[in-house]
Amino acid sequence: MSLFQNPIDASGPLTELLSWADQIRKLKIRTNADTPEDCEKALSFGAEGIGLCRTEHMFFEETRVHEFRKMILAGNKKSRVKHLTKLLPYQTKDFYSILKVMNDKPVTVRLLDPPLHEFINIGNKELEHLALDLKKSKASILSRIDFLKESNPMLGHRGCRLGISYPEITEMQVEALLEAALKLKKEGGNPNVEIMIPLVSHVNEFVNQKNIVLSVFDKLSQKCGLDLKFKIGTMIEVPRACLVAEEIAKHADFFSFGTNDLTQTTFGFSRDDTSTFFESYFQEKILPVDPFEQIDRGGVGKLMRIAVQDGRKTKKSISIGICGEHGGEPSSIRFCSDLGLNYVSCSPFRIPIARLAAAQVEL
Repeated sequence: MSLFQNPIDASGPLTELLSWADQIRKLKIRTNADTPEDCEKALSFGAEGIGLCRTEHMFFEETRVHEFRKMILAGNKKSRVKHLTKLLPYQTKDFYSILKVMNDKPVTVRLLDPPLHEFINIGNKELEHLALDLKKSKASILSRIDFLKESNPMLGHRGCRLGISYPEITEMQVEALLEAALKLKKEGGNPNVEIMIPLVSHVNEFVNQKNIVLSVFDKLSQKCGLDLKFKIGTMIEVPRACLVAEEIAKHADFFSFGTNDLTQTTFGFSRDDTSTFFESYFQEKILPVDPFEQIDRGGVGKLMRIAVQDGRKTKKSISIGICGEHGGEPSSIRFCSDLGLNYVSCSPFRIPIARLAAAQVEL
């Protein structure tokens, strides 16, 4: 069994070794977690916050995904709002549980970022269920699904683009998150919320979504009579965002590199399909390593460097982290430290490795 398969024994030699590492390292170590259980696991491994909470994972449970599909397939805003209202209590409860577990540690919540096809790729049983619920024919539902299909969904209607087309989705998610945080604050807690707007490539996309966040908060704070400090930032995952980081930083409180998508969009590789040709690339020494495992310094890394330098030129104090899979890989952690990032975020089981790697960089 691996050393890291179970929460660390508080009295063991590994704990002592990691405590030495913590005294030396400068990089903070956060985790990617979407449930209270994952949060507790990450805390037991020494996580100092959540760098990525993926809200779409909260919709995959059968009851929720059915309601979410009805929302996607709705032909007008009124119908979408009706279905989103049913999802609001679920999201509020989820966010409340996560914030409570994390106490005063930072929790970065990414607004909805799945390609829509992940939700509408359905079989006949679900089609019949939707037709019955929506009181529509199967043919009309299939027609709507066909209309929403995309040739390249990973570069399509997702992230902030979805929030701009359907602002009511952003409104519901922000209401759920901030309502949960305000409830905790009322109970004497100290929630530390960071709202992350995904797939931004133009400053106007960010401003559009930020304005929705602030508008929702104004209504909630007036309603409950409480104030709440929180951050609004963006996920840097397309090359253009790196090149216009100077502009985005004027409006953002933080950047977080989504290096999975940034690698895809920089190379033009699909991470899901590289297995069909990467073996030849390694044999012929075209690529020394898999860029989805280690940050590609020459291309992806150069874009990251531009974003860090230009972002801090505009806003010296802007917090910058990484939440892609590279956040738990030692050589990538070294590169993040060289760039001057504030933190790396990785899956719970990679936290001990990340803590050690961050200390080794300093040594």
